[in-house]
Amino acid sequence: MNDKSPVSLDLNRRRFLQFSTGAGAAALLASSGLTANTIDTRARIVIIGAGAGGMAVANRLSRRLNGASITVVEARETHHYQPGWTLVASGVWKPEKTVRPNSQFMPGNVDWIRSSATALDPDNRTVALANGETLSYDYLVVATGIQLNYEEIEGMSADLVGQHGIGSVYASLEGATRTRDLIDQWIARGQGQGIFVHAPTPVKCAGAPLKMTLTTLSRLEATGNRDQFQVDFFSPGGGVFSQPWVNDFVIQRFAEQGVNRHSFHTLTAIQPQDRTATFTLGDGSTVTRDYDFIHVVPPMSAPDAVRNSALVNEEGRFGGNWLDVDMYTMQHNRYPEVFGIGDVIGAPINKTAASVKAQAPIVEANLIAAIQNQPLPRKHNGYTSCPLITGIGKAMPVEFGYDMEFLPSFPFIDPKEESWATWTFKDRMLQPAYYAVLEGRA
Repeated sequence: MNDKSPVSLDLNRRRFLQFSTGAGAAALLASSGLTANTIDTRARIVIIGAGAGGMAVANRLSRRLNGASITVVEARETHHYQPGWTLVASGVWKPEKTVRPNSQFMPGNVDWIRSSATALDPDNRTVALANGETLSYDYLVVATGIQLNYEEIEGMSADLVGQHGIGSVYASLEGATRTRDLIDQWIARGQGQGIFVHAPTPVKCAGAPLKMTLTTLSRLEATGNRDQFQVDFFSPGGGVFSQPWVNDFVIQRFAEQGVNRHSFHTLTAIQPQDRTATFTLGDGSTVTRDYDFIHVVPPMSAPDAVRNSALVNEEGRFGGNWLDVDMYTMQHNRYPEVFGIGDVIGAPINKTAASVKAQAPIVEANLIAAIQNQPLPRKHNGYTSCPLITGIGKAMPVEFGYDMEFLPSFPFIDPKEESWATWTFKDRMLQPAYYAVLEGRA
């Protein structure tokens, strides 16, 4: 796929290293519209969730609003760097590299309630919590993240990850670690059937199912015994990725690497003891396949607290499952005092940490404008990024927006080329940039 000369590749490598220690690092950590201007307000602001989106907004607002009451609802004491879980499951990172305490990022001038939201009542501007409390708000930021609906696959649950040949990078850090162990065991057997699937719903990091397939292929090829392993990829639609060029690239790569691709197949049941998986086809018929290893991607949605509230999309492709926001302003379409950020929102793309980096300054600026009864000044262009790992040691810088056109951050890296440079970006540079986003510095 790459016909560049060794000299030009070496030059690009040197330029990347120079860039990453100077201007590149500055670009990653640069403020995205953050300003020192502050306003005085007595507004009560509740932020549900302290993942990447909630934490970023909490830090930004805590520096911008004098006199505001800011409450963060988050039950977890630990923050997980979830973009690193594919590297854990691929055997590249140690699990502990992805873990930090939430207290490291939580601003000191907010009220952190260690609980979770169980019900949202936007008509009365209240949030009910699992600990029995009810919070009232003037403005609400919904940053709950995504809900993994493993139970929608008959016979499946998150507890099964790591057993009976069932892996899933999404379940948890422990699940990603157990997935790594299962892949190790499968490779050690020297043969067998591997199945990789995609989900029929939007998912966080839509590239993760592809990454897990491609990194596993890389490991199988490294054994020198690739022909003894059968690899199949099942997708519920006709393609494998939303960005057209990337979709075509992956389909071609699967063909080159001997992956049997099955379109319009949705995983609907799994029989763990028998190690069989059942797929429903577009015409309603079913087919059952044996496996030695299967990577499961569950259907996903907003958490039930959102789905069961008036804040959910009422119709259309996101109806009943996602937070109903204007995908440009991040403001709720029916409740103007409510904003959303991150995986929970109903938008055609945007379920990545890179999307949160782009959305956080939008939410900050527009929420502050709403407090001041001013027009909303900022719009999101849909920017999302998925450094697509195409094998151990190489990746592609997939960055695009709502119009599906590439939005490259690094002008000297071709977004249509696999490279060591992009792998290094994913392996070494993204994590510090991610933590800067949490702190409201990027």
